Order: sequence, then structure tokens, then C-alpha cells
Amino acid sequence: MSRSSKDTGVRPYLDSFARFAKELPGNGAGWVDPLRREAIARFEALGFPSTHDEAWRYTSMRPIAEGRFELHAATRGDVLTPEQFERLTFEPWECSHLVFVNGRYAPGLSTLRSLPAGLRVTSLAEALATRRGSIEPHLGSGADASANAFVALNTAFLHDGAFVEVDPGTIVEEPIHLLFVSTPNGFDGMSHPRNLFVVGAGARITLAESYAGIDAERYLTNAVTEIVAGDGSVIDHYKLQRESRTAFHVATLHAAAGRNATISSHSITLGGALTRNDVIVAMRGEGADCTLNGLYVADGRQHMDNHTLIDHEKPHGSSRQLYKGVLDDQARGVFDGTVIVRPDAQKTDARQENRNLLMSEDALVDSKPTLLIHADDVKCSHAATIGQLDEDALFYLRARGIGAEAARSLLTQGFVSEILQRVRVEAVRAGLECLLFMQLPHHPHAAVRRP
Repeated sequence: MSRSSKDTGVRPYLDSFARFAKELPGNGAGWVDPLRREAIARFEALGFPSTHDEAWRYTSMRPIAEGRFELHAATRGDVLTPEQFERLTFEPWECSHLVFVNGRYAPGLSTLRSLPAGLRVTSLAEALATRRGSIEPHLGSGADASANAFVALNTAFLHDGAFVEVDPGTIVEEPIHLLFVSTPNGFDGMSHPRNLFVVGAGARITLAESYAGIDAERYLTNAVTEIVAGDGSVIDHYKLQRESRTAFHVATLHAAAGRNATISSHSITLGGALTRNDVIVAMRGEGADCTLNGLYVADGRQHMDNHTLIDHEKPHGSSRQLYKGVLDDQARGVFDGTVIVRPDAQKTDARQENRNLLMSEDALVDSKPTLLIHADDVKCSHAATIGQLDEDALFYLRARGIGAEAARSLLTQGFVSEILQRVRVEAVRAGLECLLFMQLPHHPHAAVRRP
């Protein structure tokens, strides 16, 4: 691609970095500043991706590249009403909630319950200043700023998010919930949350990330989460995206699994005008196990792009993927999933599925499941389906006195329930069921939404 096409939209971010670099938390720390400056230089070299790039061929970043987004200033902690906070945290969900407003930690809104010995939870801004020894070996070791412009941009503006560290053998019973809220600021704002979870050998924890917007604001959320799973650890991870309908959401999750580690990640995408989720799992230890579940529900002109990569590096690993999409009106969905089995990864067992339900003739989905197998003693499969509601099932329900809209709603809820039933946290599952009950296309009580 020509240099001129790569230049589109880069200059405002370079100018913003120059203005804010001295004010970012951790400024002056010898190991943080070079990381940021190297990242902004890499972003300048990469530029925003375009549809000429294979990994972005179905999703144009032009609306972001041509936008003018500015970093949010510090925000008061009282910007959320009790009703908004309750709705966004699935109250009464009894666990620790860390709240970030416009990308910055809001201690006045956060609740840290009694934490077990061996668990440390803090804002990344504080950890950058006080816990270098715990952070430096892992920050940026997984999420690749050299090849992904949005990871590079996030690293350049690295300032806040959550840092969670679990000592070996520690069992954390209650989930840790991270809530990232974007609020109005009178301009098109942007935030770059950065999360780092380091889980020691044999430890267990449940982590949830929620991203939401207050009011119909236009803004950019560019989030990066890195997970380091020690040998034999068990991590149950959830991500719920319900941004403003005019917002842009780009996120990268990178997880590294040690020997016999178990990682489960569940992605639910409901909001945003344009969403891109990249989920990468490096299966670095023998016997590692990975499960990726995803659900995306879009209507109007929403665009939702999910890219996954599971890289089996060692033998006896297993992975399962199930992503489902429901698309109505002129919405567009993308699923691009790749499973790599390296030559040394014999006895790998991998299965990948993507199923899509189109509720209108104008909805569109591109599905591309891929297996790259370089070993000969493996059991791997993949499948993709794109279809509409089963007419025979609709006829069966109508014949029993159920109205047309109610019948379509029942079948749609049945389609998504397979994903919801895999959510182990009861409060999250109940909250999602309520959200989807009102949002799914053709529900008789759903609000009418326009493109």
C-alpha cells in the first residue's frame, strides 16, 4: 500500500501524543517512556489499516481514520447516577467493581470488597508507579504493537486500566468486574484502556470487562487486555460491549496459556456503530485448554467484526470456539477465526464453529473459519452456517396458537441461549438475558431502532 494512503488520519494522533505525553501517569519512569515513544513511532509507520490489508478486508476503518478524537480530561467521579451504576453493574451483583470513567480510574465509584491474600487489584496508573517489577516482564509481551496499529496507539497512550495479580495457588471465589464508561464531554473523545492480568501457577479467578456509553455520544474506545496464565491456572473471562450506538469500539485480547492452563473467554457484543474484536490465544504449554465463546447482535447499520486466533504450540492441547451472530436490518457481521497447529503440537484437539442468523434480506455476514495444521496426529474440525429462521419450526409454533412475532422471538432466543448458558456467573447471565430479551429482533416489546 502506498505511503499516502497510510497517512490518512495519523497526524491528529501524533499531535495529541505530543501534547499529552508529559502528563501521562508514569512519565519519567525510564522503562515506560521508551515503550510509549516506540509505540507512537510504530503507529506512524503503520498508519490505520485499510480494506487492502487482508486482516481488514471486510471492515473499513475510514470512519475512525477520518474522525478527530481527543483524549478525555480528568472526569468527576459523580457522573453516574445510582440508577445508571446499578444498570451497568448488574446489581445486586456482589463482587468487587473497579470503575473507569473516560479511561481513568474512578475510586469514588469503585467497590473493592475484602480480597483474599495472594490477590492484588489496582489501577494500572498506580501500578506503573509502584509495581514495576510485577508489570515490566509482561506488559506488551503478548499484544503486538509492532504489527497492529490500534495496539500501537493504545501503547502510546498507555495510562490507565486495571492490573490484577494472583499469586500461585490462590483461589479467588468472587469475580472481579471492570467497568469502563464513556460519558459526554462536548467533543468526540477517545480512551485507551489497558488491562494486565497475571495469574500464577495453580491459581483460579473470574474476570469480567464491561464497556458502556452514557447517552448517544460519538467516541472511540481502543482497549487492550493481556492475560498471562501460569501453569495449571484456571481463568474464566467475560467481555460485554454495549457502547453508544454511534461509538467506535476496537479491542485486542491476548492470552498466553502455560502448561495445563485453562482459559475460557466469552465475548458479548451488542452496542457500537463499528466494532472490531481481536482475540489471540497463544497455547504455549503442553496440555493447555482454551474455550472461546462469542455472541454478536446487530441491527440498523451496525458493523461487528470478530477475529480470533488460537495458536497451538505444544502437544496435547485442546480448544473449542463457538461464535453466534444475529443480524437484522442492514447490519453486517464478520467472523474470521484461525486455528494454527504447530509441528510440535501433536495430539491437538481443536473445534471451531460460527453460526449466523439473518433476520432480514439486507443483513450480511462474512464467515471465514480457517485451520492451519502442520502436525499429522491431530483431531481438528471447523464449520460455518448462515441462514434464516427455520420455516418448519415457525409453522409448528404458529399451528399451536403462537403469533408470528412471538414465534420468531422464541426461535431467536433459542438460538442465542446456547451461548448464554455457558456464562457461569449467575448475575451476568441474568443481566444478559434481560438485555437480549428487549433487544433481539422481532421481540414484540423491543424498542424500534432506526439505522
